[in-house]
Amino acid sequence: MTDRELDAAGITDPGLRQAYTRCRQLNARHGKTYFLATRLLPVQRRSAVHALYGFARWADDIVDTLDPAATDQDRREQLARLQRDLTAGLRDGDSTEPVVRALADTARRYAIDHRHFTDFMTAMRADLDVTDYATYADLRRYTYGSAEVIGLQMLPVLGTVVPREEAAPHAAALGVAFQLTNFLRDVGEDLDRGRVYLPADLLAAHDVDRQLLRWSRDTGRPDRRITATLRDFADLTRRVYDEAAPGLTMLEPVSRPCIRTAFVLYGGILDAVAEDGYRSVQRRAVVSRRRRATVALDGLTRVAVARLRSRPAPVAVPAPHPAPPTPAIPPTPTPEKVT
Repeated sequence: MTDRELDAAGITDPGLRQAYTRCRQLNARHGKTYFLATRLLPVQRRSAVHALYGFARWADDIVDTLDPAATDQDRREQLARLQRDLTAGLRDGDSTEPVVRALADTARRYAIDHRHFTDFMTAMRADLDVTDYATYADLRRYTYGSAEVIGLQMLPVLGTVVPREEAAPHAAALGVAFQLTNFLRDVGEDLDRGRVYLPADLLAAHDVDRQLLRWSRDTGRPDRRITATLRDFADLTRRVYDEAAPGLTMLEPVSRPCIRTAFVLYGGILDAVAEDGYRSVQRRAVVSRRRRATVALDGLTRVAVARLRSRPAPVAVPAPHPAPPTPAIPPTPTPEKVT
């Protein structure tokens, strides 16, 4: 499948093909939900999505590694090195670092604003210093760089049927909705990394603090106050999905099945957390394989319909007119004999 994607995208340089393949591997390993949805895109656009998400996953890996041997200083140095590679790669359109090389090529092909990548890196560095957020407004300032810009990076690849600036707020909201969903699902894992993304004012409204979250994580025991907090955070996240929803029909028809599938699958994570009793401090809720398969099948059906509709109608060739009948030529009269 990788060769087919690269061939369709017109990526022929062997080194560049390896760079894109590396990004695809990162996306497949870390982003199973979105990787599945990406399979529904037109084949020639998939490599670009892998480059964007592969780079994001790679930076996120540096920040979120649970390797006990990796110190904060190690993470800072790795991020600084990545920032230098990124700046040079975007400037030159090339890089010796494979993931950056693929990203720079995608940014050039689709004329993606370089500020989106700079803002993303700013958010990644913030994760090394900021471990909680006082208010939801504070959290949204963080998610601008960590999530909104991902949606904005994607728009040129997906294409729109309206002016891009009209679709941009909805694409940004979808990026935030996906990340808030991850925050809700990964409360316990983030706590192990020393971070709490649930806003402090929301926690305080239910008499919850970091100490109570830590107790629940360590003992495996739920608490009704935590449950109420997570339920409220889920409601807040669903409202962001509502902000994003109008943007689905603003995309090019051939891109809609991919994003709609991601929209439904990520929304399904919220349902899975609820069905698990909001136990995400203790464990990660997952969408069942059956549910994923059902949504993917629906996406494939929509892809088939979209592709049929996007095909140009066959040009009708008028039937040739029958040739006019050849007029009969009267016989030449035989002259009479003169006697």
